[in-house]
Amino acid sequence: MSTTTRIVELRKGVLKKNDELAAGLRKRFFDSGLLAVNLVSSPGTGKTALLERTLRELRERGYRPAALVGDLETDNDARRLAASGAPVRQINTHGICHLEAEMVGKHLEGWTLSDFTHLFIENVGNLVCPSSYDLGEEIRIALLSVTEGEDKPLKYPSIYNSADAMVITKIDLAQACEFDRTAANASIQAIRPGAPTFETSVKTGEGIPAWIDFLVSRSGKSASPTN
Repeated sequence: MSTTTRIVELRKGVLKKNDELAAGLRKRFFDSGLLAVNLVSSPGTGKTALLERTLRELRERGYRPAALVGDLETDNDARRLAASGAPVRQINTHGICHLEAEMVGKHLEGWTLSDFTHLFIENVGNLVCPSSYDLGEEIRIALLSVTEGEDKPLKYPSIYNSADAMVITKIDLAQACEFDRTAANASIQAIRPGAPTFETSVKTGEGIPAWIDFLVSRSGKSASPTN
């Protein structure tokens, strides 16, 4: 057996195990009635800032979100997000460039999933590896920052093609970055025709209500007072 063949077989085995675990997670999420959301993007897109605003907005509407945050090291983002009042746990991958279903399952221990309406999984900043790993989510959201350029979806088609919706972040900087919204949306639609796209700014609040409305519409639970 050649080295290349062995690597391919090992990779298939890893992905098969991950898919089996992800299927189990998906059933748990469905049975608990929560909406599981996998957020993917490159580093520096503003994923954590958007999630922080999202957690606050949902709580203000009476929903009960929680979050898992993936990073190679540190718990900086988890501590930042915890300020929203939502339950948050950090997942450190220690060099692995993506989250896997096993990591997610391990960090759910001790939580009663039926207590939540939404579970956000903030993936490690990477546009390649996360596209291959199912985390049991119901929807995958791919982010694109105006600082990254309009053709990012064309350069990394796998991650954007696997997404159910897109969020363009830092739209308040569009003019300064000479960001072409029409070109960006054309790139998105070329890779994922019909995908909903939200142009947002955490700083100004532009597009945030529509983004939250989308998450509420996909949730199977009604809002109830938060504690």
